[in-house]
Amino acid sequence: MIAAQAVALGGPREYEQLCRGCGLGNFSTDVLQQDGRFHSRKPLNDLDLLEPVTRSLVQQVIQEAGTLGISLMAFETYRSQDRQLDLFDQGKSQLHTVGVHHYGLACDLVRDVGGAPSWEGDFSFLKVITRRHRLIWGGDWGTPGQPHKLYDAVHVQRCSVARQGALFRGEWYPADDYDPYTDLDENGSITLMASAEVRRRKPRTIRLKSIGLKTTRTRVSVPHELLVGGAGGYSHLGEAGLVETRL
Repeated sequence: MIAAQAVALGGPREYEQLCRGCGLGNFSTDVLQQDGRFHSRKPLNDLDLLEPVTRSLVQQVIQEAGTLGISLMAFETYRSQDRQLDLFDQGKSQLHTVGVHHYGLACDLVRDVGGAPSWEGDFSFLKVITRRHRLIWGGDWGTPGQPHKLYDAVHVQRCSVARQGALFRGEWYPADDYDPYTDLDENGSITLMASAEVRRRKPRTIRLKSIGLKTTRTRVSVPHELLVGGAGGYSHLGEAGLVETRL
């Protein structure tokens, strides 16, 4: 109720001032789902539609790029499922289901050329800047040493690939002190036991009928290329639900 009133009175900023720390849901459920633009079919670049910590980090990235003589602007922050379907139908996206943008945790940053968005030029400079500000860059998904099927040079997000499944299922949302790089081990591989992607449960026994053996699922670290699409297949990730990367 408080969240809905805050949004009705002014928007995300009012929610941030009145509702944070009062034991409600999260920015996605309490603000974005109450916002009149929740089903917008247009690209939205309002930074207030980013979860507060994500918003602050994105602003810091923009500011640091500015000190290097690179003017950036947010092209898209929140994205609705309706818009994602439009992009898919128009052949502009390979994904028909919206991802991290839908939760206020992702932003597309493009060059600002006289107030107009531009995708021209090299965006690899974001690799260093975003990591410094603890955001994942869509050019390497936080693991530059791993091959990636999906490359999105203008995309940044405050969520590791390992956490996406739990985010999409509504089981997890980042706390203010969450650092997506803590989901990676010292070799840059995603460690599932450090993420909410693997549900906490007792190991289960899986029978391998074809060879008459059985094995028990225990703690595992999954190579990042298997999560975002690289060498290898996905069948053995079915148990963890890691078969699709959404943006």
